[in-house]
Amino acid sequence: MASPPNGAAAASSAAGGAPPVDKEVDFANYFCTYAYLYHQKEMLCDRVRMDAYHSAVFRNPHHFRGKVVLDVGTGSGILAIWSAQAGARKVYAVEATNVAEHARELVRANGVADIVEVIQGTMEDIVLPEKVDVIISEWMGYYLLRESMFDSVICARDRWLNPGGVMYPSHARMWLAPIRSGLGDKKMEDFEIAMNDWNHFVEDTQAYYGVNMNALTKAYRAEHEKFYLKSSIWNNLHPNQLIGQPAVVKEMDCLTATVEEIREVRAQVTLPINQDRTRLAALAGWFDVHFRGSKQNPAVEEVELNTAPDENGGTHWGQQVFLMTPAPRVNEGDSINVSFSMVRSKENHRLMDMDITYELHEASGRKLPAVATKIFLE
Repeated sequence: MASPPNGAAAASSAAGGAPPVDKEVDFANYFCTYAYLYHQKEMLCDRVRMDAYHSAVFRNPHHFRGKVVLDVGTGSGILAIWSAQAGARKVYAVEATNVAEHARELVRANGVADIVEVIQGTMEDIVLPEKVDVIISEWMGYYLLRESMFDSVICARDRWLNPGGVMYPSHARMWLAPIRSGLGDKKMEDFEIAMNDWNHFVEDTQAYYGVNMNALTKAYRAEHEKFYLKSSIWNNLHPNQLIGQPAVVKEMDCLTATVEEIREVRAQVTLPINQDRTRLAALAGWFDVHFRGSKQNPAVEEVELNTAPDENGGTHWGQQVFLMTPAPRVNEGDSINVSFSMVRSKENHRLMDMDITYELHEASGRKLPAVATKIFLE
């Protein structure tokens, strides 16, 4: 997740018919967190992330040599510095937060201040003196689209990218897979502990203070069900937790993708089960992005950044786990038919609401009734 570049998401949201976004609230809730160096360090310590971008830039110097580059959401400025080191003629590094000052300091310290210009401001408001040949950005949020930062990249592309220009990354995919996990049991235990604590609270308040709090039990239960059982869970899964074949639920060409097509993602997929005598505890979601250049100007060496379950620990993005409650028993040869939708939250356009309906088809031919669940990607 790069440092947010701007409020372009707010503008595109309003333009597309979605409720307008209060920029000051958006900055307080989202942008300002990226101004802290500890947050930047977390991303800079992600070796999978760093190695992918470094390899993409330096193994494809023809995309950068003598070219004009726009870094959307520059954060610490590292992608802008690499672009300059790869031979860019000029790099515009756009950053909304005060981390722009740190980026300027790093640019000077690395001897590229004559090439990299750090611009503090919003992508929708800034005006560049020229078009650019490359747009580079690390815009990906949890499960790719949380945070809605790609809106800003689209804004930059549509305003400033030259015909024949390239996007870094150029393509992206979202994946979904069935997994086994003890997370569901742990979350259910935590939920039950919370409800037991509430019940004791209700009894004590009645006994000691003469006030019946039971009228709030239903609301308290719903609040905690959402938190413990209906919210996605960040986790770095091990590959052996996958119990079936992953499927792609969304593919994007960053050169042509629109805000409209990422505001709502819908898919229907079949996930074959390849393990016997286990439980479908959850579905897991992750993404990958590719640096391929474009058809007119392809990469010499394609690079992939993959956030799939990894035995070496994965990335700071991890995977998002969507609990299936109750968790059905499954066997090799079974399959799960999944209807999946993910839309932006009406309360906060940077968060996502998901509806997942799954239907188990057993190898014997028996079909179990479909189960629908709502998940909040917050």
